[in-house]
Amino acid sequence: MTPALSPNTQAILLLTAPLIAGRGASSPDLLSPGEYKRLARHLREMQRQPADLLSTDAAELLRACQPVIDEMRLQRLLGRGFLLSQVIEHWKARAIWVISRADAEYPRRLKVRFREDAPAMLYGCGDISLLETGGLAVVGSRHVDDTLIDYTMTVGRLAARARRTLVSGGAKGIDQAAMRGALEAGGKVSGVLADSLEKTAMNREHRNLLIDGQLVLISPYDPSAGFNVGNAMQRNKLIYALADASLVVSSDLNKGGTWAGAIEQLDKLKLVPVYVRSTGVLSAGLDALRSKGAIPWPNPQDVDAFEAVFDVAIPTPLASPQSGLALFPGDGPSDIAPTPPAFKETPPVIEAPSRPAMPSVSTRNDEPVEHAPDPVSSVAQVPKAEPEAVSPVVKAASTPADTLFAAVRNVIHLLLKAPMKDAEVAAALDVSNVQAKAWLQRLVDEGVIEKQKKPAGYIVKQSSLFE
Repeated sequence: MTPALSPNTQAILLLTAPLIAGRGASSPDLLSPGEYKRLARHLREMQRQPADLLSTDAAELLRACQPVIDEMRLQRLLGRGFLLSQVIEHWKARAIWVISRADAEYPRRLKVRFREDAPAMLYGCGDISLLETGGLAVVGSRHVDDTLIDYTMTVGRLAARARRTLVSGGAKGIDQAAMRGALEAGGKVSGVLADSLEKTAMNREHRNLLIDGQLVLISPYDPSAGFNVGNAMQRNKLIYALADASLVVSSDLNKGGTWAGAIEQLDKLKLVPVYVRSTGVLSAGLDALRSKGAIPWPNPQDVDAFEAVFDVAIPTPLASPQSGLALFPGDGPSDIAPTPPAFKETPPVIEAPSRPAMPSVSTRNDEPVEHAPDPVSSVAQVPKAEPEAVSPVVKAASTPADTLFAAVRNVIHLLLKAPMKDAEVAAALDVSNVQAKAWLQRLVDEGVIEKQKKPAGYIVKQSSLFE
């Protein structure tokens, strides 16, 4: 699938992208991520969208944006239309697509987990739907010996056997070994690049994999951009955010992108469980990550054991502002105004009587959903329930966390009339898999729901179904 270039994306490209074709120079005075964030928020407040800046009557809108971004600066950037057309043709000839946060095709995982901090633009090549399948992120050092290369390729092959997408960064060493192992075994791979997307996508070996749908390559940076340490650090966040679990095969201590990315996940973001290699020659870096909460990799040898690594939840505060979870209507990221309907991004909401409502999102788990529409192209719909269908009355909440979980309890109770996997629940509630697992486990402990094997998934206990 190759997404069409939307008017909103065209406007955002003009405002933020260097528009480099070949060896051309970068355009000056581009909006920084922070500046674009402020502009997007300002446009939403006026119920306008980036595409409106390109309309024939945009002069008044540009003046209205003056308090946020200088009007003349916006005019200079938006006046690069001819350059944009040249660059778009250059990308099309190489099957490179580009999407913005304003597009429906933009990975929901990034929107939910990063909200307004999600990259404004994503460039890519290959099947974009792979970005919604989650899977295992494998990261590690560039300079490793053959033993670790073989070890990592084995992990990649097992991910392929389990039909789990392998997510990595495409760098030499561990990243490439993991991706090669998965691809050689017929698996699917999402590669998140910090540089040289165009060069990588034009590689003959990669082209065949891209065409066959085994591989998708993405980058938040211009396809012609060269290596930059800061870009590599930011890229690591996306690797974790697109996965359901992660494995650090090797890491230096207190230095390097692998270390920094893992520490950020453990100490701050907490998007997915972080495993570290537990066999072979260990290192001070891996030992330190374990002391900070990383989990020893259980070395699964078969598909069932491999699947178990995704069932581990990590402790995450229910209302943590760092989690990037869109729990209530209006919390989700959007670069477009509520109108016109053609660009509206606000998803349908699940309504719970007398409780805060929670938005639903496109189903994005990697396994088929029973009795549900296609996970890539549709939105999970949960029918409204009458007040009497709400779960049993719960004790009055005494803290903000209790208030939040009371709402969560009731909404999940409405969802689980039929078995649902944790990934399906996460999709319906518009939260991370880790958060959904934590909530589900709490309800299991409370005796409200149970986890059954056939059909696999969580369901309200039979004794509660008719209460």
